[in-house]
Amino acid sequence: MAIKDPQAPGLAALAGLIADETRAACLLALLDGRAWTAGELARHAGVAASTLSEHLSKLVAGGLLSEERQGRHRYVRLADAQVAQLVEELASRVSPTASRGPVGSLRRSSVESAMARGRTCYDHFAGRLGIAVTDGMTLRGLLRQDTGFALTDAGVEWFASAGIELDRSSRRPLARGCLDWTERRPHLAGLAGAALCRHALDAGWCVRIGSARAVKVTLSGERVLFDLLGIEAEVL
Repeated sequence: MAIKDPQAPGLAALAGLIADETRAACLLALLDGRAWTAGELARHAGVAASTLSEHLSKLVAGGLLSEERQGRHRYVRLADAQVAQLVEELASRVSPTASRGPVGSLRRSSVESAMARGRTCYDHFAGRLGIAVTDGMTLRGLLRQDTGFALTDAGVEWFASAGIELDRSSRRPLARGCLDWTERRPHLAGLAGAALCRHALDAGWCVRIGSARAVKVTLSGERVLFDLLGIEAEVL
């Protein structure tokens, strides 16, 4: 008699949680790293609030989302960076042309273009912006990718000189690669990726655009990224 792998039931249950279009839409929306209300997610997914509530309860029970209540509002967010990495990497396995269907509107096309240009992946940069930052750091010896992602000593000093604080007390990896679903290459994640993204948004190097995860590099941000990493504005 064959011995059943003890991890099989758990893996099947996890796959079942994600294998629903409404729940998948919620997980992708929450990759912006922010907390959303149940009502906002219901409108985003195009379902009734009562239906969405059932889906959220399943995702929370399955450990993919965390929730908190403030008054009558229910807020949810991705449980942690590992969940974000799982969702982003699964999304990278989906063919954009196979899943997109016919183009519905110019607005949707514009949103997709903006997301491909630059977006947040949970708490770090993705899209062409994320890849440009990753390549710029690698070319300058600040980041190594040959044996997995790792900041060099020069990289740690670079963050300090740029005024970007790294919380070295955290158990989260300082740097790791996260497969980019539009570029099909890994971009910088981990503590370093999150710190850089947070600093860039706080300092006005980048701004969020619309209600999606898309971000845009500002004129001052273009100058800073060129000075710090030699990234040409045409790349962004």
